[in-house]
Amino acid sequence: MRGIDDAAVYLPRYRLAGEEVEAAWGRSPHSETVVPGADEDAFTMAVAAAGRLFEQADSEREAVEHVALASTTPPLEEGLFAPRLGRALGLGNETETSEYTQSTLAGAEALSRALDASGPALVVVTDCPASDPADGWGAGAVALLVTDDAAVVVPERAWYTDEYPGLRYRERGSETVESIGVTTYERTATRECVAGAAAQLDGIESVAHATLHQPDGRMPGRIAGDLPLDGGAIERGTVVDRVGDAGAATVFLGLTRVLATAATDDRTLVGAFGSGGAGAAFVFEGTLPVAGLDGGDLPDGERISYAHALRKRGVLDEEEVAGGGARVSLPTWRESLDQRYHLRAGRCPDCGNVQFPPEGACSDCGSRADFEPHDLPQVGTVRARTVVGQGGAPPEFATQQRRDGAYGVVVVGFEGTDVTLPAQLTDCDPERVQIGDSVRAVVRRIYEQEGIGRYGVKFVPAE
Repeated sequence: MRGIDDAAVYLPRYRLAGEEVEAAWGRSPHSETVVPGADEDAFTMAVAAAGRLFEQADSEREAVEHVALASTTPPLEEGLFAPRLGRALGLGNETETSEYTQSTLAGAEALSRALDASGPALVVVTDCPASDPADGWGAGAVALLVTDDAAVVVPERAWYTDEYPGLRYRERGSETVESIGVTTYERTATRECVAGAAAQLDGIESVAHATLHQPDGRMPGRIAGDLPLDGGAIERGTVVDRVGDAGAATVFLGLTRVLATAATDDRTLVGAFGSGGAGAAFVFEGTLPVAGLDGGDLPDGERISYAHALRKRGVLDEEEVAGGGARVSLPTWRESLDQRYHLRAGRCPDCGNVQFPPEGACSDCGSRADFEPHDLPQVGTVRARTVVGQGGAPPEFATQQRRDGAYGVVVVGFEGTDVTLPAQLTDCDPERVQIGDSVRAVVRRIYEQEGIGRYGVKFVPAE
């Protein structure tokens, strides 16, 4: 039977305590929320979650035949980003893709598509919706490998649809989630759609765990009240108080937390809701380890202040930067994608020297033979370092600096080669990184030009 054979989670490093929000607004919907870094978005989180999955999966990434991607907050309002994910992960050009947006039901739609596909399929649900700061943001990504004869099977799924306009929508050109604000209307719509889908499943009373649509901590209980569930069924699958409202990803973060600790024969219910409105329900049977969790639980992070969180989310970032900066045309950028995503160097076929970038004559023997592809290690050693303080950033990095403050730049060397590579540090205090430290490559947003996000490798301290 088809189902999930591997899973992984990625949560950004930073956390905002509910007390910080309450001090600013007089209320806080969550105990804690996850805050993405200034150079993180739905794409970078998708790469991080899927990368973790393939690090632990028995299946090779080359075997993936379909990628189903879900997010309410894709980097561009129009334009596919599943092909960009495939390129960043090193998947083949023949890999089929599908993506689902515009609704918190997107994750359920992506999973359903993967279950209907043939061959191994990768599902990535990644989100960081923006709303009024008082409503509490959230962020996170989940990657699932769907295969035949899986460790966790999905024997049942069902759908329920009806029209409920005005709930959780984004107007064209807007980055902010809105709602008509009629609480009773929203609760009724959510309960009817999710419970309506779940009620179609057989043996719902035998479910041991449930992770249900959770824009806040109260909604899962309200939905569960319409279903014959055990009183404690929703406890482990309700994670919104830990991560905030992570859009389409919240329910799937709850699912991974359940699957990591469930018993082999436990049945788990997933109930998702999409404003518009529709509901979907899935039954999962089994358990499996989840990469990225800490002892089966969501990892803790570094707490930051409310003002710091506002800067990272760009709420305080309205200044236009003058100046040209280092413009790189999109065709030129595209030609170097493998170097930027995979640290793709070249090995000289005549002398074996490794060169980065892999172009021109060999720096060792002078040969002009075509370089053989050679990926550098993902972990290197700091050979030199500096910190770029306020006002010192080139124009293309000025926005990042206003959001994140001073940033580090390092020259990284790689064992077994003479290659060195300059790159930015991220997710760390740059003053604490020293020459000789080990650092690990991650894919992050570098900057934006011509309205298009440019992504590539930065480095974080190696764990």
